[in-house]
Amino acid sequence: MLHEGQKAPDFTLQDQNDESVSLASFKGKKVLVYFYPRASTPGCTVQACALRDSRAELDELNVVVLGISPDTPKKLTNFTNKQDLNFTLLADEDHAVCEAYGVWQLKKFMGRENMGVVRTSFLINENGEIEHVFNKFKTKDHHEVVLSYLNQ
Repeated sequence: MLHEGQKAPDFTLQDQNDESVSLASFKGKKVLVYFYPRASTPGCTVQACALRDSRAELDELNVVVLGISPDTPKKLTNFTNKQDLNFTLLADEDHAVCEAYGVWQLKKFMGRENMGVVRTSFLINENGEIEHVFNKFKTKDHHEVVLSYLNQ
């Protein structure tokens, strides 16, 4: 997994509108890149809706939110519309970006092992470097942990 001080790997992925979005296009802003396992699942919905509801505060802090999962753009469109999300979701179908950030890992669930996304967020500063890694939070308080860090 990447750590603070490293250059954030650049990427270009399709968003929920099937348009290309590159990390490099946000230079000069802070970017919260949050990786989540799957759209429209209970934990991912709680996390996304809390970020949606924190949008005004994040905007004031000059922070753009990009959510990344291995879903298809169509699934992301449905998730965005159903939850009225107000930020960009990106489709990493081949999990190449997840792998570049070190969040594609072996996971255990109900006694079974499989590869998947380990829920992690990276705050990338205006110069494209990783300023902070958030990997200890619950889905329902993720937004609070991020805002607490940003406001300190």
